Amino acid sequence: MDAKNWIDIDIERVYPLDHFVVPQHYEKDIESILIPHGMIKDRINKLAKLIVNEIPDDPIPNLVVCCVLKGGHQYFADLVDEIKRCHTSKGKSIKLSLEFLKVKSYENDQSTGDVRISLSDKELEEFRGKNLLIVEDIIDTGRTMVKLLKRLEEFGPNSIKVTSLLIKKTPHSNGYIPHYVGFAIPDAFVVGYALDYNEHFRDLDHIAVISEHGKKAYAV
Repeated sequence: MDAKNWIDIDIERVYPLDHFVVPQHYEKDIESILIPHGMIKDRINKLAKLIVNEIPDDPIPNLVVCCVLKGGHQYFADLVDEIKRCHTSKGKSIKLSLEFLKVKSYENDQSTGDVRISLSDKELEEFRGKNLLIVEDIIDTGRTMVKLLKRLEEFGPNSIKVTSLLIKKTPHSNGYIPHYVGFAIPDAFVVGYALDYNEHFRDLDHIAVISEHGKKAYAV
């Protein structure tokens, strides 16, 4: 990993809760703030500029931005807003198309090891010749993303780039690194900014470390 390509977050340098506004219903459920909301927004602004600078300089620069649901939706929304404000080095605005997909990877004993995408082959065929940007919230092991990219390449897009707000520093990683990364985080379970724990915490603006109380409170 080249740490110059993202902001490295250290678990030893978290922020106390009393320094930030936290929803009252989560005060006992998170241990600390890992990445404050303002820092997330500033980083997304920078990533948008990096992405736009590398879009192929067609007569009308275009990009199909694909949101991986559900966790990626907040990052996707904020990133698209920033991209719309950007221009290429030649002063051109970006023509954007938006797409949404769900991905399931089956890797148990009953599985073929394939990735299943919520879009049909007919819908995926629309990607042919297009510049794709896949937007993910977090890359953990990287296995699902590698298989997704292999599947998308079958439909002949002009280019495929991936951005993930977070990558996890875990020994289980296959080494895959997206083209554009916001932050590298410790191997801890994090919530907030649309990342959930059993569908809770998506409404928390900051990215935080869940507490033992929170794990018990929202266990299924």
